[in-house]
Amino acid sequence: MKLEPEFIPMSRAEMERLGWKELDILIVTGDAYVDHPSFGMALIGRLLLAEGWKVGIVAQPDWKNPDSVKVMGRPRIACAVTAGNMDSMVCIYTAGRRFRSDDMYSPGGKTGLRPPMATVVYTQLCKAAFPGIPTVLGGMEASMRRVAHYDYWQDKMRPGVLVDSKADILVYGMGEAATLEIFHRLERNEDLGGIPGTARYLGGKASSELKIDDSYVLLPSFDEIQNDPDAILRETVAVETEMNPWCGRKLLQECNGRYIVVEPPSKPLPASEFDRVCEFPYVLRPHPVYKEPIPAWLAVRDSLPAVRGCPGGCAFCGLVAHQGRCIVSRSEDSLMRSLERLKKQKFFRGTVSDVGGAAGNIYGHSPADRSLCEKCRRSSCLFPNPCPNYRAEGKRLIGLLRRMRHDPAVKHLFINSGIRLDLALMQPDLTAEIIRHHVSGHMKVAPEHLHPRVLALMRKGKSGELEAFMKIFEQVSRECGKEQYLVPLFISNFPGCTEREMKVVDDFLAAHHWSPQQAQDYIPLPMTMGAAMYCSGKTPSGETIPVNRGLRERRTQLSMLKRRRDGFRPPAGKPENPGRGFRPRFRGKGK
Repeated sequence: MKLEPEFIPMSRAEMERLGWKELDILIVTGDAYVDHPSFGMALIGRLLLAEGWKVGIVAQPDWKNPDSVKVMGRPRIACAVTAGNMDSMVCIYTAGRRFRSDDMYSPGGKTGLRPPMATVVYTQLCKAAFPGIPTVLGGMEASMRRVAHYDYWQDKMRPGVLVDSKADILVYGMGEAATLEIFHRLERNEDLGGIPGTARYLGGKASSELKIDDSYVLLPSFDEIQNDPDAILRETVAVETEMNPWCGRKLLQECNGRYIVVEPPSKPLPASEFDRVCEFPYVLRPHPVYKEPIPAWLAVRDSLPAVRGCPGGCAFCGLVAHQGRCIVSRSEDSLMRSLERLKKQKFFRGTVSDVGGAAGNIYGHSPADRSLCEKCRRSSCLFPNPCPNYRAEGKRLIGLLRRMRHDPAVKHLFINSGIRLDLALMQPDLTAEIIRHHVSGHMKVAPEHLHPRVLALMRKGKSGELEAFMKIFEQVSRECGKEQYLVPLFISNFPGCTEREMKVVDDFLAAHHWSPQQAQDYIPLPMTMGAAMYCSGKTPSGETIPVNRGLRERRTQLSMLKRRRDGFRPPAGKPENPGRGFRPRFRGKGK
């Protein structure tokens, strides 16, 4: 029997209205509960409901009080724990290791509603509240901390999150198939070994009896990683090499005399199943318990998730290690059905804010020959050069956008996911279509840097792509008679970037009288290649590179971007933006 309450229950009273005496599965999350497919706890909760289980959510519990997770009683099967859509340390701390002024995933943007290392804290909370309860970890934080990693905010190496949390099993990646298999096995009291897309921390006996053969890749031990700066680099190279779900091998890492076993990644969902999980009966708004708006929901409430996966493999980004390189796109019909549901929402005013995913121009991409992808061990489909087997086809997205914007109820249809410049230059028809019809006044692009050496270290495109795109943007904007702005994102202090390389970006901005709206100081995210280079001071090939680590060392580069963002003015006598269609915005006194 399907159980489809309007909202997944958050209280005993809601359970009673459904006639539930107990839960099967309790989800504990560090985000406020928003019933929308962009929020992990909602998607997994709806998936479990569709399987017939009774599911409840405790969102942002008081982590100092085990009673805060007892509001709906002890669940029959297990607790599922997630820090939320983002790593809790990213939500709490800035690149300068200071507290953030707001938390987008909390009501009213309030801070202090989630603990640092929330995955560990919530697991311990569940174990204290419900002794003997099985605990299952998931979400971005668990995924990116599944093996030993560097924590930038604590400035130390940490073991895989299973070691500190003592959870029974961890799901990494998007996790739908693994999650269902885990809970079915828990319900049947079966062993949890061998499930793709999962990791376990074996006990002492199981570790001593483990037969290690060629099906395993032995990672540097946690002790090695603590004592050898190069070990984290070797680990990251090995993890990236084994990320292909068709040919990846099991990973094995010793910690405290026991082994963490990481199974090969789950295969990506078929498009039909992706359609299904995005079309569960979501309410598409926050739970009514919240009286203040939740900024992260406001950012996506008028959007339609259309694609998952990312072909880029950028060294600073954790998305590939979480979602994988394989692109999965929803069908046009599924997206049109989601559009019909969006149109019925009281908040809908005729504007669809985004149809996208990791990037705004990857929908519909696929390999020419899937069998070649199943043997591939590249970390990126696009770097150092686009794979000949990668088919960057824009026709599907053009057709989808035209179909949507011809709907009488749709007044505006925008692509607000960042546009990959390399793909934009490979898809001229799609790029022109987006610029003409789907720019909300400002178009996000992420060149990240302009110096060829730093771009290569980032595994991000090539020098000259931004200038080539600017010409296209100016020309198409002029042709359609629109005044539109480019919003670029640059990163300072990436490993290997010195003041000399950063000056290339600074000189470019000065030459174009351009003040970027966004400036980001590099954060070494767990388990990314950028973090490994930050720790080791070396490239994956072993070349030594300079790294700015302390705040004093990092301040110079960040100040270059902030100076232009916060107070740059055109030189005296110069027009703000002579003859340019992209019309960069200036922020200065009187502007």
